[in-house]
Amino acid sequence: MIDLTVKIAGVTLGNPVMPASGCFEILPEQERVLDPAILGAIVNKTIFLKARAGNPPPRIRETPGGMLNSIGIPGEGVEAFIEHKLGALSALGPPLIISIAGNSVEEFCRIARIIEDTGKAELLELNLSCPNLNDGLHWAARKETLFEVVSAVTEAVSLPVAAKLSPAVTDIVEMAATARKAGAAALSLVNTFKGLVIDIEKKRPLLGNITGGLSGPAIRPLALYCVYEVYRSVDIPIIGMGGIASWRDAVEFMLAGATAVAVGMYNFVNPLVMAEVVEGIDRYLAANSFSSVKEIIGLAHRI
Repeated sequence: MIDLTVKIAGVTLGNPVMPASGCFEILPEQERVLDPAILGAIVNKTIFLKARAGNPPPRIRETPGGMLNSIGIPGEGVEAFIEHKLGALSALGPPLIISIAGNSVEEFCRIARIIEDTGKAELLELNLSCPNLNDGLHWAARKETLFEVVSAVTEAVSLPVAAKLSPAVTDIVEMAATARKAGAAALSLVNTFKGLVIDIEKKRPLLGNITGGLSGPAIRPLALYCVYEVYRSVDIPIIGMGGIASWRDAVEFMLAGATAVAVGMYNFVNPLVMAEVVEGIDRYLAANSFSSVKEIIGLAHRI
């Protein structure tokens, strides 16, 4: 039997496959198609301290090879999340990775403490691509703000922290190293790429918020490059994401250095894709005479 277990920041996952934040909702209809218990981890949609309405519509636009979204992370806030959703997510079985964001360092820390106090989270993922209120730039745009928020959260809680980084930086390796120095125990690479679509008949941007985040197969080579480069220089586990649409894509990310992978936009195209990725990785390992999935992590750097 192939060993599919991996470890992220001390948390053991039954296999390396999970949903990307915001791309998988546990609904009765969906559970009839995909059993969430087969996943390596469960990741929630990013939560803020208070409820948010999100961005004005239109919010989503299909593009060649992907999707542009400007959802704006609407949600009910952390207390309502705990009351209405956290128990159900915890009951699914796989470890919970709770994605959080804040409008200030203090908000990040407060949410982190609230989640830790529930005793249900195994790992916190910091969504650092949201703008901070001081200058409108996202938290991971500069080393100084990245270090400030990651170090504050890691000091505020005992839960391990994964920093989810934006690719919209000059040097992703430098930012990953900064997150590591600040205390991050893992990295999520990468978030969406900023993009734009224009309605040529109306002569204006199609999205209500003008720009949006590009996801899907179109960004996969870019995301894969980020994982490959960071793995060479930063010695903490990577959750690879960005355009994964098949088990082959997932294997690429692991060969590049990802310890685990997160499937995002393609869940909307194929609700069974995560199950197919788990099964496909298992077949690939058997066909290539590997006894453990850990044997292929970063293997592209050693051959």
